[in-house]
Amino acid sequence: MQLSTDSKPKIRKRAQEAVSSLLSRPPPPTAIHPAAHIASRFVLEVLANAKADPQAAMHTLQLVKQTEMLWPADEFEGLCAALMQLPRLNTPYVATLAFQALETVFASAGESLDEDQFRDLLISVIDLKPNSSDSATSEAWLNIIQKGYIAYAQIGAEACFQSLPDLIDLVLPDIELGKQSTRDAATRCVWALIRECIPESKLGSDGVQAIIKVLAGGLSYRYRESWALVFLLIAALFQRLGKFAHPSMDAVAKEVANMRMEPEFQFKDEADAVLGAAIRAVGPQVFLEILPLNLDGGPSQDNVGRAWLLPLMKSHIRNAPLGYFVSTMLPLADKLSAQSQQFVSQNRELEAKIYNALSQQVWALLSGFCNVPADILDSFTVGFAERLANEILEVPATRSAICGALQTLLTAVHALAHTESVNGPITQQQALAAEMHLAQFAPDYLAQLFNVFALSPGNGRGYLMDTITAFLAVITPGEVNATFAKVCAMLDQALKSHKPPTAAELTEQYLEAHPPPTAHTMTDLAIVMAPYLDTEHAQMLVRAAFVLANQSEDAMLQKKGYKALSRLAAQSAESPARQLIESVMTEQLIPMLIESAGSVGVGSRRDRLMLISALARNLADDQLHFIPAMLSEAIMGTKEANERARNVAFETLLVMGRRMGQGGVIHMATVGDSEMATEQDANIVEFFKMTAAGLAAQTPHMVSATIAAISRTLFEFHEQLDVQFIIELMSTVLMFVVNNNREISKSSLGFVKVIAVVLPKDVLLPHLDEIVPSICKWSHEYKNQMRLKCRHILDRLARRLGLDAVAKAMPEEHQKLIINMRKREQRLQHAKENGRAQQSANGDSAQAKAVAAAATAAGKKSFGSAFEDIIYGSES
Repeated sequence: MQLSTDSKPKIRKRAQEAVSSLLSRPPPPTAIHPAAHIASRFVLEVLANAKADPQAAMHTLQLVKQTEMLWPADEFEGLCAALMQLPRLNTPYVATLAFQALETVFASAGESLDEDQFRDLLISVIDLKPNSSDSATSEAWLNIIQKGYIAYAQIGAEACFQSLPDLIDLVLPDIELGKQSTRDAATRCVWALIRECIPESKLGSDGVQAIIKVLAGGLSYRYRESWALVFLLIAALFQRLGKFAHPSMDAVAKEVANMRMEPEFQFKDEADAVLGAAIRAVGPQVFLEILPLNLDGGPSQDNVGRAWLLPLMKSHIRNAPLGYFVSTMLPLADKLSAQSQQFVSQNRELEAKIYNALSQQVWALLSGFCNVPADILDSFTVGFAERLANEILEVPATRSAICGALQTLLTAVHALAHTESVNGPITQQQALAAEMHLAQFAPDYLAQLFNVFALSPGNGRGYLMDTITAFLAVITPGEVNATFAKVCAMLDQALKSHKPPTAAELTEQYLEAHPPPTAHTMTDLAIVMAPYLDTEHAQMLVRAAFVLANQSEDAMLQKKGYKALSRLAAQSAESPARQLIESVMTEQLIPMLIESAGSVGVGSRRDRLMLISALARNLADDQLHFIPAMLSEAIMGTKEANERARNVAFETLLVMGRRMGQGGVIHMATVGDSEMATEQDANIVEFFKMTAAGLAAQTPHMVSATIAAISRTLFEFHEQLDVQFIIELMSTVLMFVVNNNREISKSSLGFVKVIAVVLPKDVLLPHLDEIVPSICKWSHEYKNQMRLKCRHILDRLARRLGLDAVAKAMPEEHQKLIINMRKREQRLQHAKENGRAQQSANGDSAQAKAVAAAATAAGKKSFGSAFEDIIYGSES
């Protein structure tokens, strides 16, 4: 304890860490460490002499601040009293440390003090409120108030609540007068008081009225610079009160809305957050009684039009009664639409567009009302269902909003019906009843949606497919299969007369204005029903998919054929679709894939690779010949121009490697290679040997793809490979680094990046003489950023193995690179030291913010995998 106040910083720091660690971990079963009494007496002695020796007092306060422990109950009150006396010494730093130490001590106050003692302690803290201009002390005081009152609410909820209005009134001026950091601390304090210190039983009491009155004062012009923070607190109060916010906060909502409508008002986003919280709290019906839209010229207390509330309401309506939309909002939408038509007949185009837009905005609210309403059985009637179906068929402008609302309703109800949720808006039994109620409308809706889907342009009907999928999830399997049979018959009929689209029909302009061919549409509908089919109808889809996969003249149909097969293969092992795929794999599916490899269109490769990956994941031991037969196609897929196709190709390689690692026997004669042995053991080493065979290819493109495939699989499976095999593989690939073909050398440099990261140091170090000279060939090449890639690799090697080791392997003619690397390392070290010093002096420095921004940017990379970070990053 004596060393914790030593004048030497390092000794003091180590002593404080040791004491803090010891006292924070009492031996079980005791809650208070036996040495806590000794520590308490030492702290009290030092603090009692704070005026004579402020330096020792500050060091002791640092110790108390960082020690999280239960202080002895018989000495706790004396410790608090001593800490309370320190701010009166008028030494700012001591006062700040005293408040910070009190903040730590409050963590155990609830177990050491009774309610009256706690209240007296908090009153003493309140009496010590510092001036708002003293930011450091004010922030520490506010943190004490926040944590202290939250703890007080646990042992004396009623008394704590009664003191809230006066306390918030005391803290609120700090939001106006203090520095920005003080304002933020005051906002956090009041926000926490609102969230934690208002009991459920008091939400509608007079005490809440007093809190509302205090916060409403923050809307005065006096607080204009801090309105954004005041709005945050009012929004928090709306959230806490919920339905009890009406009618207590009606005047506040009106005042915020009036401020929001001022032309030059600067805090519109913050005001919208308050009004959004009010909508969620009291519901749209009550909210529109407080702030009517006044769009239809009906009776109202004011004549102020509030059309701007419509898009705001769309984002905040949750679990509202659907009946209110049916009875109030739907007639309003009809009235606005009729007014728009009247303006059209009068050639008043501007007014017609405005009212039409307002009608569509009202329809857009339907999605919020469909977010699990409690009155589905009563409000989703036959008449309302027919109205929605007619709107989908006849009014394209509202089609998207209605489909989105139906999708929200069906998805949420289906999820609640098949999961046991205690805190859901409706019970599981209510959700099951609602799902059955909605299912009776599904056949009619699906018929309408199929017709609209067939007539809609291909680029703008994704939402229709999502809605169809949602309806398929709630109807019975028998209805799905019956619908599929009709779709399949229409597909057969369409294929008989189908002609591949011309080049003009594939342009973006044409697709935006015309629906796709019927064969394409029927195929899409058949695919979306794939997860719900029984064995008989899944077999119909398989036969159709085989036909489509051979449509080399129509790349889109071929793509959809592979997509159908991959969708079936991706189902669970117990599903009839998956069992059917397994039954036809050996005799039909695998031979078809092998034979059609040469006629695959560019657009079909991703879906074909997804099918290959799904099949390879569950291959039987007698089907392992499928992997060497499809391996070259997966390797070539790693060089696809489409990013998603490349990712699927890499994933397919990993799936193949994992399956090979599970063991088995490959019948090579089945692959068609008569020169190799008839049987080959399946293991991860054999998989790498088969992959490495592509290095002997005649085209640079295949060689480059093979090296990329080896890089990715080595990154994944290097722990499963023997070190000697990795060394042989590395020596083979390193020969391609010096290849004059840039495509090959670029992939080879990527391989070097991988081994520089994943291989153990003792494996990597002996081969530096082989790695470094091969890299240096491209160290002066600027094209394709080859020079930069080489520098990054050398930096990685230097960080892992040391710059001296890299320098020994560096050829004499490239020693300037080592000199440059040493200079950059020294500059970086100086920058780090300067940054730490500046951050220590000024808090959050610009460098720290830059590092945070860089970390955020790194987290948003397009691929997000560790392998991509290695290949494309420079700091891994």
